[in-house]
Amino acid sequence: MTSMKWCCKQKDGIRLIEPNDNLASSYLKMAEDFLGTMNRERRYNLRSAISACYYSMYYSLYAILMRLGIKCEIHSCTLEFMKKALTDFYSREYIKTIKKAFDLREIAQYHVDKIILREDSDYVMGQAPLFFNRSKEILAGINENITKHIREKISGF
Repeated sequence: MTSMKWCCKQKDGIRLIEPNDNLASSYLKMAEDFLGTMNRERRYNLRSAISACYYSMYYSLYAILMRLGIKCEIHSCTLEFMKKALTDFYSREYIKTIKKAFDLREIAQYHVDKIILREDSDYVMGQAPLFFNRSKEILAGINENITKHIREKISGF
């Protein structure tokens, strides 16, 4: 089980950097590109579509981290940060959805012997555009006070 405290102590874990709007925009564009890949691959290569689905969500979340000035290269820690520090912005349902996409991507990429249920893949792929749009809304609303408040939360760990 990943914890914020553990994540903040890791070399590639959660750390503060300068907020960067250009990187935030670039990650959002990558997220949008992965949505396109997901939609193209859905009928032809389910494993690739699931992977693209997860990365579309992940990069739209990561765009927010860049806007806030937070870097994390451990995916499970990025998701833990979302769960602990971004609950004012993402509902529990969005948090569960990206976690499900993370788990499905792991199965798709690393466990060829496991079966992915079509209802699970259809669910996360149906949610990916909603997640992307929610992330865009959050990005548009981030201001200096929000940035300061969230960065202070990290200092508590």
